[in-house]
Amino acid sequence: MMTSKISPKYQIVIPKAVRQRLGLKPGQSLQVTERENHIELRLILSPNRLLGILADCRHIPFEREKDRELP
Repeated sequence: MMTSKISPKYQIVIPKAVRQRLGLKPGQSLQVTERENHIELRLILSPNRLLGILADCRHIPFEREKDRELP
């Protein structure tokens, strides 16, 4: 388990191993959520990182309802 201390300015340092695994870069935004007795940090992905995320789904067949079909 990795630990981090809260500085006098209430800042924390994300351990290097975690930053490297997640590919974190300075200036990226994190969502902070309070849950009962713990804090969650979630990386907010930029729209550019989301491009192509569903590219592999194009080949999955599905039936569209008749009133929803494209012209």
